[in-house]
Amino acid sequence: MELSPERVVAALEMSQVKSQDHHEAFNSDVDYESLPPHVPVTIHMTAGAVAGVLEHTVMYPVDSVKTRMQSLQPDPNAQYKSVYEALKRIIRTEGFFRPFRGLNITMLGAGPAHALYFACYERVKRPLSDAIQNGRNSHLANGVAGSVATVLHDAIMNPAEVVKQRMQMYNSPYRGLWDCVQTITRTEGVGAFYRSYSTQLTMNIPFQAVHFITYELMQEQLNPDRLYHPGSHIVSGAAAGAVSAAVTTPLDVCKTLLNTQENVALDSMNISGHLSGMVNAFRTVYRLGGMTAFFKGVQARVIYQMPSTAIAWSVYEFFKYFLTKQHLEED
Repeated sequence: MELSPERVVAALEMSQVKSQDHHEAFNSDVDYESLPPHVPVTIHMTAGAVAGVLEHTVMYPVDSVKTRMQSLQPDPNAQYKSVYEALKRIIRTEGFFRPFRGLNITMLGAGPAHALYFACYERVKRPLSDAIQNGRNSHLANGVAGSVATVLHDAIMNPAEVVKQRMQMYNSPYRGLWDCVQTITRTEGVGAFYRSYSTQLTMNIPFQAVHFITYELMQEQLNPDRLYHPGSHIVSGAAAGAVSAAVTTPLDVCKTLLNTQENVALDSMNISGHLSGMVNAFRTVYRLGGMTAFFKGVQARVIYQMPSTAIAWSVYEFFKYFLTKQHLEED
């Protein structure tokens, strides 16, 4: 007989009252949110992979607009006033599927990257919380766990980001995914796929630290009992995405420049060859547009991140809840 979510939650809560002998699995402070030690890591990885793919695909057209809006010296035909105006013009002039260009490589990278990301986060957070707060929630542990998980995530996603952003740019010369990979490898070498890795980490480590801390803070307010509550996961995820996206936009602009190697911008600065290094990227952005250039595309970035992180967290929490319920029923 299939159990309803309400009955499962009720059963878990009753077991907390009736049995102290099984507190290591679920006690008054630990529910599905902190899975029992015997639950396999594949639960985190499966939930994370599904959440990651959905996060990147649902709002992908807005991500394409963000990449173009971060162009330092855009083509006159690719200068946009808003996200809506950009999407409308791209579809009208370049075709309905143009905003989805590069989605295939993003999906290929997002699944394994997010599987490692969430699995690492959960596994690192538990021992750190035990050491810092005796098992209670620790914002420091959340931030450190998110940062460690980011290193693994970005190692997989960085090459995918390079290919994706080059295919998103206006008048992209690449015929498709494989042509883009071959051309970059032949003309710039394999190192081109990791040219922005240090900048990506410099951006994503504070991004994910702020992201996880904000999410956990919101959960403390909206869902203090840490039960499965879809509404709280959506709101917390959206807030975490908006705050972390806004504060790290300057680094994202530099990352985009390193990934795309925007020819017009580099030529205007008399830069021959390829731009590399975070310091050089910061210097180039500032010389071309001043301080305001560091916040190009911030509107699109926040609009993209809010629903994306809300989707990622709500899907991840649902799958974690669902898979944990099945695992406990089997036991």
